This record gives sequence, C-alpha cells and structure tokens, in this order.
Amino acid sequence: MNVLEVAYLEKRYREKLAVKNVSFGLKEGACTALLGPNGAGKTTILKMLAGIVRPTRGSIHTAVPSEDIREMIGYLPQYPAFFEWMTGMEFLIFSGEISGMAKGDSRKQAEELIAMVGLQEGKDRKVGQYSGGMKQRLGIAQALIHKPLLLILDEPVSALDPFGRREVLELLKSLNKETTILFSTHILNDAEQICDEVLFLHDGELIEGGPIEEVKARYNRLKIKLHFDEDSKKFFGFLKEKEWIHNIISDGKQLSFEVSDLERDRSRIFSCISEYGWDVTKFESSQQSLEEVFMEVMNR
Repeated sequence: MNVLEVAYLEKRYREKLAVKNVSFGLKEGACTALLGPNGAGKTTILKMLAGIVRPTRGSIHTAVPSEDIREMIGYLPQYPAFFEWMTGMEFLIFSGEISGMAKGDSRKQAEELIAMVGLQEGKDRKVGQYSGGMKQRLGIAQALIHKPLLLILDEPVSALDPFGRREVLELLKSLNKETTILFSTHILNDAEQICDEVLFLHDGELIEGGPIEEVKARYNRLKIKLHFDEDSKKFFGFLKEKEWIHNIISDGKQLSFEVSDLERDRSRIFSCISEYGWDVTKFESSQQSLEEVFMEVMNR
C-alpha cells in the first residue's frame, strides 16, 4: 500500500517551472531517497508534500483522508531552527504541544524519542550547546513527536561532519522500522546504504525511479580491473580481441573492462593469468554503484 501518491505535480515561480509533471508513490514502511544535483527541485517537492508550498498543478493523495496533510507528516527542513535557550526535552515537549498533543502525552512521547535518538545524556542541556549531529537528531525527534505516517527530511546529513553523518544515517536505518521515510540528498553513497527505493530528479523532472536494486539492474555494468607490475598496454591488444570483453581501457599499470557474466568471465581471466604467466598484482571485480548509475542517467 502507498502512504502517499503524487500525480502530475508542478510548481512555477514566475517564469521558471521549478517542478515539471512529477508523479510517484511512497510505499508504506519503505525508505525512499529523492536524488538530484543542487537546483534540481528536491526541496520544492518536499515543501509541497509537507504543505508548506502550494503546487501550481497536480495532486497529492494520502492513505488517510484528512483536510490537512500536515497531520500525517513529520518534516525536518535542511536548515532547522531551534529555541536554543530551551533544553532538548523542553523543545520536544513544546513541539508536541503545538502539534495538538496534551502536555502529558507530549512529555511521554518526548521521553521515548529522546531514548530512540540517543540524546539521554543531553536532554537537560540547552540546545545551543548541542553539536551539529545532536541538533539533527533532535530535529528528527521533533518531526516524529506526533507519530506521523510519513517522515520527510530535506538533506538531513549535508551539513554534518563524518561522525555526525554516521550518527544520523544509523538513526534513519533504525527508524525505517517505525515509519515511512522520504529524504533528499545529493550524497549517493548515503542513499545506497539505507534506502529501499530511489527517485532521480533533474532540472525539475523525475527521470528515473523504483526499487534501488531494480534501478541498478537496468543500468548494470559488470567490471573487472587488473593491476600489473608493468605497462598494461602490453596486454591491451590481446584482451581487446576477446568478444566477451567490452569497453577496455588502459591506464598506466591498470587495465579495466566490462563483461556480461561476471563469474564466467572472471574464470576466463584467471585462466589467462595462469596460462600466460601474467604478473598481475591485484584483481578487482565489481558491479556498477548507484553513483555510477546516477551519473549515467544524468548524462543521457
């Protein structure tokens, strides 16, 4: 079942069409990444879904009928603002109350969320004393305070150092069991680590999307890289003649190429190495990463 469905969504700012005819669905319990370069329209789409910006055209339907879509959505903007004179606990309780929760319910939920996001030691410290990673975890907690069906996060790790990024990514992994997640990022490795589905956005248009493994399979490239103790050009001609080797590239002491069957053709290469006594210092084989797929899709 889809928690949310978007159909023919558009947003125009004067002469600029920032989002163009975008349609997609978000599966219940899935983590979906909205991927695209800066200026692709990611933030505009998220703001429309969160009820902050009104679409110029199109529709947004949810699994739960409601006059206000914001009742079922938790939202964290790219640059969240806090009352830094409040403690983390005070801020969460306040966030629950302004979302319509009774004070007692808000306090109980805040206690649970503080534990979930790992802020027990900092719950009574002022938010102004928090690190970037702690603030981001607090921001995620406030987005969850009213138990939304959908959590929307705009570039949740882009401003964090490597330690803060790791903290937040691990948190998102655990949250995927609790709610449906949609987050935007331009860091492809983050999406590949934690997401079930991806949406590729370019210049306001949705140009690819679906389950992450299916998207990668559509652009699958099986690669082998050989490292030699001498110039790889010596072996270039021999391997180029093999009909099962494609797009071969010689780069100093390295030789890389694509194959159609990784297991079969890896065995063929091992046979060549053994039969001809090639001085191979390193052998690498891999499938195309999400980042490589993204670059191929963007450059079409």
